[in-house]
Amino acid sequence: MNPYIQYMYSYPHKTAYRQIRADLRQYVHFLKGGGHELYLHIPFCQARCGYCNLFSVAAQGREAVDRYLDAVERQSGQYREILWPVGTSFSGLTIGGGTPLYLTAEQLERMFCILENHFSFDKARELVVETAPNQTTAEKLAVLKRAGTTRISLGIQSFSDEELTVLKRQHNGQKAREALERIRAFEFPCVNMDFIYGIPGQTCESLLDSLREALDYEPDEIFLYPLYVKQGVGMEREGAAPKPEEAFRQYEQGSRFLADKGFRQDSMRRFVRRRGKRRASEEAEDFSQGERAFCECGFGTSLALGCGGRSYLGNLHFCTPYAVTGSGCRARLEEYECTEDFSRITNGILLSEEEQKRRYVIRHLLIRPGLLIPRYRECFGTLPQEDFPILEEWVKKGFARAGGDGFLELTDTGLGLSDFLGPKLISPEIRKAMDEWVLC
Repeated sequence: MNPYIQYMYSYPHKTAYRQIRADLRQYVHFLKGGGHELYLHIPFCQARCGYCNLFSVAAQGREAVDRYLDAVERQSGQYREILWPVGTSFSGLTIGGGTPLYLTAEQLERMFCILENHFSFDKARELVVETAPNQTTAEKLAVLKRAGTTRISLGIQSFSDEELTVLKRQHNGQKAREALERIRAFEFPCVNMDFIYGIPGQTCESLLDSLREALDYEPDEIFLYPLYVKQGVGMEREGAAPKPEEAFRQYEQGSRFLADKGFRQDSMRRFVRRRGKRRASEEAEDFSQGERAFCECGFGTSLALGCGGRSYLGNLHFCTPYAVTGSGCRARLEEYECTEDFSRITNGILLSEEEQKRRYVIRHLLIRPGLLIPRYRECFGTLPQEDFPILEEWVKKGFARAGGDGFLELTDTGLGLSDFLGPKLISPEIRKAMDEWVLC
């Protein structure tokens, strides 16, 4: 059995989106008041990693970045006019990519000015920023600190130079160490590190070596990602592929190691230090103690800026058309920068109640404490086991368990098989649409 079928971080996948006709004004009521998320996608990178299937373009000059920020500012201005009547306020802001710190310090300052001038934020907002070692300079970190960044995530992937070469990462282990030292000096409330396992040539011991070294920097969170080599990426063209059995052994040893070192496992990928610093906001959940509290994430509203991010407004999900190759991403980027009316929604999907149920189950079951059955019944009027009999099969096989507290959660075994179990909840209609995209 291959435990690595598909990473189900959201549902449905962007490859299931199609051309639609809608207007943001029709759905702005979902953004009334506070408690919403804002996402800004920065699609620029120093170079494309060999495994990357995210929306990004490489080696762009300063003028190209300025042109993109011009478009983001126009989009923000149009969105501000639409959001103003409903009093929208955002409790969270995430800046992802790409590599957001590919921008110069001056461009980062401009980016934050655009956001602050056009959108309202809750006083205790969370601000999450992703970065990469080569771009993590003291000057740029100072900009993030002034902006009130509460969580910074560094894509290390490995401290082994050999493994980084296989992945076609542009940094080496020493660059990662230097970036971590700089980040520590600024004392951000939460520091996360990303690592990859299943890299060709990687061993369980070399993965553990990277994790041991990571703990020297006292991270608050660590994400362990299995290597996926998808259609259209550089490693696929070279015929490089991970070995699922070896990758799973690495996952088992890596997750066990982090548990022994005091990390709580919230999902197949996320490990949170039990004894750590508190979040910047006193109202935020204290992730450093106890178990993760239930946090409903099936109906959250999120609005995306830029090219490549996606928005969730009720049963409407939308984004720019999905692209993976360099030429495809550049074409989408040019279309975005030439857009005159950002209120027009042209690519997305409207979820039926059936698809909303699937999304709700996927979004909760794959992260602890799991799916709260009474809440599911309150939302949909049915029981998840009735709607999806496969859940009972998972309980019988030891992949899931139903506790007396009303939660249906994955066992430790099931959690490790999240990328095998989750795809089984994809509907035939969504699967067909995804397959058709792959063939086009």
